[in-house]
Amino acid sequence: MSHSLLIAFVMFATVMFFTPGPNNIMLLSSGLTYGFRPTIPHIMGITVGFAFMIGAVGLGLGTIFIAYPVLQTILKYAGAAYLIYLAAAIAMSGAVPSGQDNQRGPMTFWGAAMFQWVNAKGWVMVIGTITTYAAIASFPWNIVIQTSISLVMGTLSTVAWALFGSALRPVLTSPNAVRAFNIVMAVLLLASLYPVFMDA
Repeated sequence: MSHSLLIAFVMFATVMFFTPGPNNIMLLSSGLTYGFRPTIPHIMGITVGFAFMIGAVGLGLGTIFIAYPVLQTILKYAGAAYLIYLAAAIAMSGAVPSGQDNQRGPMTFWGAAMFQWVNAKGWVMVIGTITTYAAIASFPWNIVIQTSISLVMGTLSTVAWALFGSALRPVLTSPNAVRAFNIVMAVLLLASLYPVFMDA
């Protein structure tokens, strides 16, 4: 195994996982709106779903998208449409007091896991992971290493963003302040679509 390549991949994963993107923005908003504990299924769905995606693409599923490029286009625009819907839902969300339910509620495990397949930033990460750092070890150990590192980094980043959001709950106590914060998050979520449409 190339230690320099492994270090480079860890640095790449750190930047990609911890920087703002659709997943982290939604977790920040969910932590503020619902609290950390109700956001745990969302956290687990992102972490497990993305790691599975890397493993599946690395072990050969990616060849399907190479053979049928139209599938990439379909996923790209389906993901964009879903992000627009999520941005609208986030913008209309208010804080939920402890012990009370919200009609929409936080994203479920399966919803978050399936979202990874239509997440534009997620695909950038997967393609970069599989193509640029494929020589991290001999196949298939490279996929095992990359998936394991992604699982660890994904857990750390998602927990950090959700905790950050929940830490804001005592600070943003006014319903108007929470609504304003969620509107900003919704705008940032829409801004994350910029690469999708610029690449069209």
